[in-house]
Amino acid sequence: MTAEDTGPRFVIIGAGMAGLMCSVKLLEAGLSNFIVYEKADRLGGTWRENTYPGIACDVPSHLYSYSFAPNPEWSHVFSAGDEICAYLESVANRYGVDKYVVYGAEVSRLEFDHGRWRIELADGRRDEADFVIAATGVLHHPNYPAFEGLDDFAGAVFHSARWDHTVPIAGQRVGVIGTGSSAVQIVSAVASTVGDLRLFQRTAQWIMSVPNPPIDEETRQTYRSDPSVMNKVREGLSSRFEELSNAVVDADSPRMQLIEELCRANLEENVADPDLREKLRPDYRAACKRLVMSPTFYQAIQHPNSTVVTEAIMRIEPAGVRTEDGQLHELDVLVLATGFRVDRFLRPIEVTGRGGVRLDDVWSERPSAYLSVSIPEFPNLFLLNGPNGPVGNFSLIDVAELEFGYVMQLVDLVRSGVCREVCAFREATDRFEADRIEAAQRTIWATGCRSWYLDDRGVPAAWPWGFDRFRRAMSRPTLADFQLVT
Repeated sequence: MTAEDTGPRFVIIGAGMAGLMCSVKLLEAGLSNFIVYEKADRLGGTWRENTYPGIACDVPSHLYSYSFAPNPEWSHVFSAGDEICAYLESVANRYGVDKYVVYGAEVSRLEFDHGRWRIELADGRRDEADFVIAATGVLHHPNYPAFEGLDDFAGAVFHSARWDHTVPIAGQRVGVIGTGSSAVQIVSAVASTVGDLRLFQRTAQWIMSVPNPPIDEETRQTYRSDPSVMNKVREGLSSRFEELSNAVVDADSPRMQLIEELCRANLEENVADPDLREKLRPDYRAACKRLVMSPTFYQAIQHPNSTVVTEAIMRIEPAGVRTEDGQLHELDVLVLATGFRVDRFLRPIEVTGRGGVRLDDVWSERPSAYLSVSIPEFPNLFLLNGPNGPVGNFSLIDVAELEFGYVMQLVDLVRSGVCREVCAFREATDRFEADRIEAAQRTIWATGCRSWYLDDRGVPAAWPWGFDRFRRAMSRPTLADFQLVT
């Protein structure tokens, strides 16, 4: 610690989108006594780990940007993953926060002891902090399917989030398991270059056709010379996404019905073969699963090299995938676009709170947190994009910025001497959960589909109200809901 590193000590876990934002905001607040522990060898989080063909964000670029660092250089309305990663790196360099990041530093243990957090890294290094901010993300623990014989496949097999770029796919027989956003983007990107493409579909997806035009140089120059124009674009996008959030949390809303009509029209108008059209037609309502955005998927899946396989997978064999109808689909490459374990959050870090309370015990049934930010009996520990927050087709950058502003108001209670420890009361957390579960029944996510939004009870594990309500909730903590230990 240097002379300038006075004040409370912060440890931030993760150098992805949220962790970098925390670093910038702490420096803006004059708080430089912090460190960011990143388990990987470079920053970027989701956008570092996911490098599969066609990867892009389904939130418009000018909305998926920090409010304090608008980017006039976005090349498309929806930017590719490498461009987003480059943006995050540029922000880290511009604000000088990269020097606070320690790479190859996986946090393995957190223990609250005598008013401070004791931190242990996987390599045995130790640290202490007054506050811990978990910016660990949601989409970083790949979900691997338990298919019989998966290890016996003779070709290359990898998860979409662990794409092996040493494996050539041009002209090869490629199988993709899964139909979420990653699978849709992969199929759209490779259908015309592989020799044969098999999409193994357990559940059809509704597809919203949203164009992704390039942003021309004249427009980018306007953004450079007059940032207020770019800010107005961001405000307009934010307003439209709030309308979307208000639609999906009210399954019977007129706007939700309009979204469904657009998805149906996209299928009807763009898939010519009636048999294929019915294979691709979901049996649930649009947006019950996270709405998939793609202007090119239906064209790609109708490529002469493409086949949709709807029969269930029986097992994986050395030569390919055997389906329940007995057919062997011979393959050279198998891609597992099977999503993520979205209930991990802080885990597998071993976290022990006040009085020896273990997070694994508290979350033994399912993860929860008050307003997705604070966990009872885990004082001075805060989560960004934690359990039950807004994840449904929203900009998680906006979510994280709002949550950080909320967290800093709690931190300021400690800094000003109001208390030494702060965390949500169990009663407040239980009340929030009860209200959330009741409201979740009215959302589109509860209308009869299986999705990663649902917890083990089938209850949508997401913020069930509009984004405007989330913004209000984050504007000021209700102190009566927090245990303040003096």
